[in-house]
Amino acid sequence: MEISEIIAYNLKRIREERKLSLGQLAESAGVSKVVLSQIEKGDSNPTINTIWKITGALQLPYTSLMELPETHAVHVKKAAIHEQVEKKYHIFSYYPKDQYRNFEMYQIEMEPGCVHPSIGHSTNSSEYIMVIEGQAILEVNEKEYLLEKDDALFFDASAAHCYRNKTDRTVKMVLLIYYI
Repeated sequence: MEISEIIAYNLKRIREERKLSLGQLAESAGVSKVVLSQIEKGDSNPTINTIWKITGALQLPYTSLMELPETHAVHVKKAAIHEQVEKKYHIFSYYPKDQYRNFEMYQIEMEPGCVHPSIGHSTNSSEYIMVIEGQAILEVNEKEYLLEKDDALFFDASAAHCYRNKTDRTVKMVLLIYYI
């Protein structure tokens, strides 16, 4: 990867992580929006002084824009996850929310006849659910949604909702809760 591509990738990633607009960063760095936009697109090779201005405004080391971020893989085995059980409702937390992740990802298994009400989650959260095996009914805002294998539903997670398995088979679902 060329250095201009690495800088472009890092600048855009860092700016978006910090929820800064091009205008905000341009103002604090003393660099024009046009120049920042060209750098983020990889259309420009910034000067040393421009990099110093940008990294100074972001309060980062000079080299932070020129190094690829370390990538790593995290292998999670279901057998290593502590299962939480409430009657016929089993939940496995694969990825909890932390300082690097603004979502949680779970696998849910509902035994036949399971009814699991949820009081809702924090405001500014969304729930994404996908059935991977079986059939479930999800009630949100007094409306019922029948979800079959490979069906998915997205909704405001702060609302009370209820999961139901009215079948004689175990239902498996993947749940992602995203926090804004």
